[in-house]
Amino acid sequence: MPSEQRVSVDVHERASKVRLLALDIDGTLTDGRLWFGAEGEQLKAFHVQDGLGMKLLQGAGIEVAWITARSGPIVERRAADLGICRVVQGCKDKGAALQQACTELEISPAQAAFMGDDLPDRPALRLAGFAVVPANAHAWVAAIAHWRTAARGGEGAVRELCDLLLVAQGRRDAVLRGFGG
Repeated sequence: MPSEQRVSVDVHERASKVRLLALDIDGTLTDGRLWFGAEGEQLKAFHVQDGLGMKLLQGAGIEVAWITARSGPIVERRAADLGICRVVQGCKDKGAALQQACTELEISPAQAAFMGDDLPDRPALRLAGFAVVPANAHAWVAAIAHWRTAARGGEGAVRELCDLLLVAQGRRDAVLRGFGG
């Protein structure tokens, strides 16, 4: 399982402190391709394992937020399906949005993780105590990350990060007990 790969002491320590996971959507929760229907409606494919990972984090007391530069009703619908209340769409400054979420939760940015894949994500990645990118992140963004997943965006990268957070915080066994041991 990729999430149980060996990680550095620094990555483990950063992951153990996370109280907020904030995520970009396009290229992180999706594969980054933009799909449009015949009527111009926007379509996105979300990985079901990423969804369960976010639900597991919420159950463990870790807040989940989505911060995206694009806007659309499909994001609201998927967030509602997962019980994610912190959704910022049409965001021009993801660093400021992450700082606002930290302020509202009364945590420091050192207790926040952010996962993104491209240049608009750099301000939030620089602010977060744990900056993560999917395997297919742009090189200029990957260069500032603390950790890079083995999975590509939209293909389980977020679940990989969720599992790492749960393991680093000693919650793996409790999760497994909830699914039959």
